[in-house]
Amino acid sequence: MITQILDIIAPVFLLIAVGAAVTKLGWMTANGIDGLMSFAMKFAAPCLLFLSVLKLDLAQSFDVGLLVSFFGPASICFFLGLAAAILIFKRRPGEAVAIAFVALFSNAFLLGFPISERAYGVRNLDTNIAIIAIHAPFCYLLGISTMELLRADGQGLFRSLSTIIKTMFKNPLMIGISLGFVVNIFGIPMGNPVLPVIEMLSQVMLPAALFALGGVLTRYSIRASLPEASAMSFLSLIVHPMLAYLFATQIFDLQFEVMRNLVLTAAMAPGINAFLFATLYKRAEDVAANSVLLATFGSVVTASGWIWFLG
Repeated sequence: MITQILDIIAPVFLLIAVGAAVTKLGWMTANGIDGLMSFAMKFAAPCLLFLSVLKLDLAQSFDVGLLVSFFGPASICFFLGLAAAILIFKRRPGEAVAIAFVALFSNAFLLGFPISERAYGVRNLDTNIAIIAIHAPFCYLLGISTMELLRADGQGLFRSLSTIIKTMFKNPLMIGISLGFVVNIFGIPMGNPVLPVIEMLSQVMLPAALFALGGVLTRYSIRASLPEASAMSFLSLIVHPMLAYLFATQIFDLQFEVMRNLVLTAAMAPGINAFLFATLYKRAEDVAANSVLLATFGSVVTASGWIWFLG
């Protein structure tokens, strides 16, 4: 099982390392890296989110027990991370939200999906699909709302809500999510030539973002943000799946197969979107980047432990 997990994670590290090496060698400038990350965040990522929502089976996915068992603990970890960033690490509110977002956004697709498939088989992936389909919309809605509320000091409730709504509709990621829901709900046909273009853009999002992440990481020292990165990694790899297990077994009594895939997905390291969120607001990018690396490396051990525990 360790070898299988390494087979999944190794290409991610290698692509990040290539981006870092190319940048260190001077074959790509800082402006080039920033441009590539901007492309991934403003164009490719919205297309990927649009397609994920477009393919969502609304009737099948909205199971209350399943969704609360995953996103309830994720939200708890987010607010625990937010409190720790402000009270313990003395971060400003905007930075604290970006740091806490790391503990909220699990790598449910890149790591969770293939690991669950290898551990439990293709026929048991309905749980993963349901989580992945609404994972980004939920996390970005919570993250953006919290960011705007904390940044809108003294504006009052109504003005803060107005700020949140305006920011969400200006955010390219939320635009992709919103359009996906509109097309899905109203059954708007999507065909040539629009859909193939969206699919092509979505396919380059991950490699572009990982390559650019490697370049960006050359600007930071992992030691400078190691305490914060370690704390968020602990919330992501240990606390989130532990709470998900308790929710699924003690509150909702979910089917064993559903509980098992849900907990394993909750045990995944933060996804690249955690860094994209920090980049979007230019807050705590070093912590987000280092947390993705540290937690992904740590998940080799923790994911194996959760697979053993779940059976």
